[in-house]
Amino acid sequence: MLLPKRVKYRRVQRGRLTGKALRGNTVTYGDFGLQALEPAWISSNQIEAARVAMTRYIKRGGQVWIKIFPDKPITEKPAETRMGSGKGSPEYWVAVVKPGRVMFEIAGVSEEIAREAMRLAANKLPIKCKFIAKEETGGEQ
Repeated sequence: MLLPKRVKYRRVQRGRLTGKALRGNTVTYGDFGLQALEPAWISSNQIEAARVAMTRYIKRGGQVWIKIFPDKPITEKPAETRMGSGKGSPEYWVAVVKPGRVMFEIAGVSEEIAREAMRLAANKLPIKCKFIAKEETGGEQ
């Protein structure tokens, strides 16, 4: 499970999931990617489940990059606790994902294997995703 080694503040405010991803919205390391189409909080357990599904399918072939990191602590109050008495304690970590963000990348496998691996990974995530390929930037000479 992914989580930060240390953070500046133990508890953070929730924030808002508005707008689209301005950074991390292109395939940079691999050949194919899995792009988010909806805003969401992706927990570290969901990221790990998607990673395991992809790596099991490609059977040690190719390479996988995880381009999101859960650095936001989510607090929860214990069950059957009355209102008030402060904020709850951090329970798990999430990555804030906005539409357009490339969450996973893969290289070293064929497109059909990559497409199926990404489909299995997308089934583990709570949002709609899209399979994308790297745009070949043919610069003019």
